[in-house]
Amino acid sequence: MINFEYLESNLDTLRLKYLTAQPFPHLIIDKFCDEEKLLRAYDSIPELNNKSRDYAFANNKFEKSNYKVLSPELDELHSELLSERFNKILSYITAKEIFVDPKNHGGGLHQGKKNSFLDMHLDFNYHPLNKNWYRELNLLLYLNKDWTPEYKGGLRIKDLRTGNEDELDVPFNRMIIQQCGPYTLHGYDMTNFPEGKYRTSIATYAYQIHQHLIESPRTTDWFPKEDASFFKKQLAKNYNTLVSAKNKLFGSGTAKNQ
Repeated sequence: MINFEYLESNLDTLRLKYLTAQPFPHLIIDKFCDEEKLLRAYDSIPELNNKSRDYAFANNKFEKSNYKVLSPELDELHSELLSERFNKILSYITAKEIFVDPKNHGGGLHQGKKNSFLDMHLDFNYHPLNKNWYRELNLLLYLNKDWTPEYKGGLRIKDLRTGNEDELDVPFNRMIIQQCGPYTLHGYDMTNFPEGKYRTSIATYAYQIHQHLIESPRTTDWFPKEDASFFKKQLAKNYNTLVSAKNKLFGSGTAKNQ
């Protein structure tokens, strides 16, 4: 399903585009999958009802971690995203030794319904279960059939160091590979999808093994808009501490949504 032949024949170009992208390293790959197979995969996706419990900074966002059970095409896609062949491609593009989490912790099928949004945030850095796995990449495959900019929901990215930012379109069959770091803010503004259509993506995460931790482990750092309420700003300020305490007591709800 993944267009491996295209990726493997354009590795140098893809590496250059990734490493030189602004405001921080990222890569856009259109026609990432076989179109016919991805359309069948898209048609197999129901309206999801598992709300993202770990995301206080999101609205009307739903997910299914075990999306491979929905159709043979999604099972194939899942296997290929987690394959050694794909790991080698990612490692070449990033010039780092990268591997996709074989259990895809926190990843899966994400569906934003009416008025969905995701505030700007930094993702967790070290894997919750494998403490020396450093999160290097977000891999976001978009399944927004017939998407137009009027639907909104483009991926906003911002460098926390410089303040430079961009907004990336999210049409069907587009893969966005985005660096994860202590400065790689991302999110999306409130959507305006037509009735019965949802902002849909499949998220996969890739890691590098660290012999020594280079950052203090964090869960998620949340950056609400300047016009957010006082309560929301206070919640964001203490979000990391609150989530860490909750996960120690009850575990993470995100990866349990099946």
